[in-house]
Amino acid sequence: MKKIKPATYKKWAELASKELRNKSVEDLEKNYGELNIRPAYFAKDVAKSAKAEMPGVEPYTRGIRASMYANRPWTIRQYAGFSTAKESNIFYRKGLEAGQKGLSIAFDLATHRGYDSDHARVKGDVGKAGVAIDSVEDMKELFANIPLDEMSVSMTMNGAVIPTLAMFIVAAQEQGVKPEQLSGTIQNDILKEFMVRNTYIYPPEPSMRIVGDIIAYTAEYMPKFNSVSISGYHMHEAGASAVQELAYTLADGMEYVRTAQKKGLDIDAFAPRLSFFFGIGMNFFVEIAKLRAARFLWANIMSDLGAKNPKSKMLRTHCQTSGVSLTEQDPYNNIVRTAFEAMSAVLGGTQSLHTNSFDEAIALPTDFSSRIARNTQLIMQHETGVTDVVDPLAGSYYVEALTQQLIAQAGKIIEQVEQQGGMTKAVSEGSPKRNIEEAAALRQTKVDKGEDVIVGVNRFRLEEEEELITRKIDNEKVRKGQIAKLKRIKKSRNQEQVDDTLSALKECAAMNEGNLLSAAILAARARATLGEISLAMEDIFARFNAKPEVISGVYDAQYKDDPEYIALEKRIDEFEKQRGKKPSIFIAKMGQDGHDRGAKIIATAFADMGFIVHFGALFETAFEVANHAKEMGVDAVGVSSLTAGHNILVPELIDIMKQHGLENIPVILGGVIPADDYQFLFDAGVSEIFGPGTNVIEAAFSVLNRIEKRLVNK
Repeated sequence: MKKIKPATYKKWAELASKELRNKSVEDLEKNYGELNIRPAYFAKDVAKSAKAEMPGVEPYTRGIRASMYANRPWTIRQYAGFSTAKESNIFYRKGLEAGQKGLSIAFDLATHRGYDSDHARVKGDVGKAGVAIDSVEDMKELFANIPLDEMSVSMTMNGAVIPTLAMFIVAAQEQGVKPEQLSGTIQNDILKEFMVRNTYIYPPEPSMRIVGDIIAYTAEYMPKFNSVSISGYHMHEAGASAVQELAYTLADGMEYVRTAQKKGLDIDAFAPRLSFFFGIGMNFFVEIAKLRAARFLWANIMSDLGAKNPKSKMLRTHCQTSGVSLTEQDPYNNIVRTAFEAMSAVLGGTQSLHTNSFDEAIALPTDFSSRIARNTQLIMQHETGVTDVVDPLAGSYYVEALTQQLIAQAGKIIEQVEQQGGMTKAVSEGSPKRNIEEAAALRQTKVDKGEDVIVGVNRFRLEEEEELITRKIDNEKVRKGQIAKLKRIKKSRNQEQVDDTLSALKECAAMNEGNLLSAAILAARARATLGEISLAMEDIFARFNAKPEVISGVYDAQYKDDPEYIALEKRIDEFEKQRGKKPSIFIAKMGQDGHDRGAKIIATAFADMGFIVHFGALFETAFEVANHAKEMGVDAVGVSSLTAGHNILVPELIDIMKQHGLENIPVILGGVIPADDYQFLFDAGVSEIFGPGTNVIEAAFSVLNRIEKRLVNK
């Protein structure tokens, strides 16, 4: 398989300053991929090659089309889905009527993880952070009165990508739309799931086979459809620096290209339909330069991998403003943050854009907040003049120098990944995940210490927060409705036909022959459910369970001279002297939410402070967490919740702990929790609630106080 040529790395390195050229990858990683930014830049800081670059011409730094937005503006998308297919369909059609140009579908976590809505493990997740899809009937309802031969549909799906895409294809066919007429994107980016997002199902090797089968199927039957959306967004949200996001995303893309080539596909037969997905944060100029650098790097990479078609070398990307930059405190500030981030994406040359709603740090967006988010893009397109000029920041000393620095730094990390044997090997060894988690922890220490200012959080805080109206989903009602639909489908379908198609799918998986998507389409058409199709492959591939790991040392290094931190360490030492052991906490992730950035930061910080930290496996039930607490004899249980399942899962956990005689152990809750849920949770027995923006040191003092109070009362 073709490798990146040494001359390419040399060319990338030559774009860097002499200071950067002399740095090793290890030196860069010690700094967690942070950039060296000076107060002023001059003509000498810009490479000669940058002055000759043209929009629409390789390496596409200035944009993939010569006319860019002057001819056609970016596509306005809104990533959304909640409750039932019917409710989501109403929401989508309202957005399309209001100026939205494409659909981006959010599926609930039960769907992501390959479970039907009636599975015992997903009772807190159904319809909460996306729409529940159990069968073709749900998919048909989701797109009712939306012509799929005219509408571009983007679907964020990775773990259960085979049944989801199969059901989309069947739903379209039953609407009268052929596969070759479908346009849009399926994310199908499993490597980043193993790194940061964790909504995987199968181990890495069979997961990569699934990616390859989808690329092969779409290359043959769906020429207008993007078979992979290589996602840096979730790395960004997990805390990756701009350099890390850029390097690991492109390295993932290289791995997918090679996977397709191993299946015998010509690179120019599928590469034009690959797309990317980047997160856009608050460092305005860095985010602009990141997209410019990504296009330059990808054009070079694809040339080295054998691409000849210019379209194969064009990096086309969707962008989404950051969810992590949104704050629970003074949330109307988020409107301003999102507008700046959106402008970064546009000035960087994105092909489509989703703008987050201001209330998404608290709950699912309302119609009101979604309208503001959508109008942010409409105002940019129609009122700012930003669409009149191609790459308006080209030639800026600062932006060009930043672009060069990002190319050089990301290039060094890509070279290191190549030396490891590629991204699948690197992911298996865990190095990208560790590096991103260290960067996230470092960023949090800077926020906690006030070195990085977050308006309304660690500076300029309101004395009293205004109450917001948030969207509520009746999870139990949604789940009951989905279960009733599942029963009707199973009663009305031809069970023999379902069994035959599922057996054929299993054989396809076991024999490593044929195409898994083709086999799944037949099963979906017979009305096999998403859970049944996923389970058929799970019987052959097994379900993957990652081993949880917690990094250490970041908080110690950043806080070693901090008086408050030292005082906390002394209190923990005194606790150990009096009790004969250090205070211990079990940190849990319940339900199917795989986003573990917040939980990992807390685990890292508390361990550095001196707590004994037990970090639970992802996707556990309340029963499993309660058993761990009992077996380990911990002093507190911390629960991280980001997807609105807290009102069901946390009270259930407390009830089970009471049955185990653990009612005196404090249960601490952290994450995205609407303020009007607090009293319900306190009444259920929760001791402390920490929302987004909580200072970690202050949280540690509060937890220690709770533990000491409990032991005194005991």
